[in-house]
Amino acid sequence: MPDRHTRPGAGTTRGPRPAPPPAAPVAPATAAPEPSAGGSAGDPPSVRLLCDVRAPAGLDPAPAGALWKLAEPGRQLDANLVHLPAGERVGAHAEPDLDVLLLVVAGGGAVETPEGTERLADGALFWLPRGSTRAIAAGPEGLSYLTVHRRRPGMQIRPRPS
Repeated sequence: MPDRHTRPGAGTTRGPRPAPPPAAPVAPATAAPEPSAGGSAGDPPSVRLLCDVRAPAGLDPAPAGALWKLAEPGRQLDANLVHLPAGERVGAHAEPDLDVLLLVVAGGGAVETPEGTERLADGALFWLPRGSTRAIAAGPEGLSYLTVHRRRPGMQIRPRPS
């Protein structure tokens, strides 16, 4: 069987998308972490569905802020499903330590960088390299997006920038 991870276009299909699976329940962003998917401490972790990102993004009206956060114990990644209501924005900032993937799951808007503005649309996947400056603005229908990055290191004391 060919390795579909090494051939461009392998495993892709053309035509209409199949109907999405029923939405899994979504825990609030402030929920306590669930027990490990592996069961007891000695069991290996198991693959499982965490949530359908379209479900909380489709709430009417969706609350502003983090709608869901990855909270699995022992994880090596952080992930957040964020919603910005129409016209709201995340001000210009830079992440000095981590690359971030941003996937738009609903709505639209723009990511603004010193190099220019890129349109954010449903399904768009952006790489935000560490050190890059960006601001995110929601369009008239609001914006819901998933961010994924390496788990943030613990708090560090740094010298104040000059």
